[in-house]
Amino acid sequence: MSKHARPAIRVHRRRKQTGKRETRESVYAVTSLDARQAGPADLAAAIRGHWGVENSSHHIRDVTFAEDVSTVHAGTASRAMATLRNLTIGVLKTLGADNIAKTTRAIRDEPQRALPILGITNDPDTYGT
Repeated sequence: MSKHARPAIRVHRRRKQTGKRETRESVYAVTSLDARQAGPADLAAAIRGHWGVENSSHHIRDVTFAEDVSTVHAGTASRAMATLRNLTIGVLKTLGADNIAKTTRAIRDEPQRALPILGITNDPDTYGT
């Protein structure tokens, strides 16, 4: 084996949703670890961990923020919007939001809720502005 070659892993998944046919899928992954560094259980845990992040972040971006249907494509605008979505998710999670969709709907319906999150108060200053 070349010093640059890395082991590949085949993961065969089966999924059966209630009332639907079973689906099967094979996916492949490449790792920098060899068999002495990580056994099958370690690799399975790493793959599940990756999908935990994938499902947490990307699912929220796709479903709550409809990222997949976004029409923003000019220049680096799509990357900027993805960054803003990630920032929004991170801020809301840091502030304790456990349901990002519900929280964003509440802010959409009452935009003044966003002001304290951004550190902006709605109190007039001493100059009356």
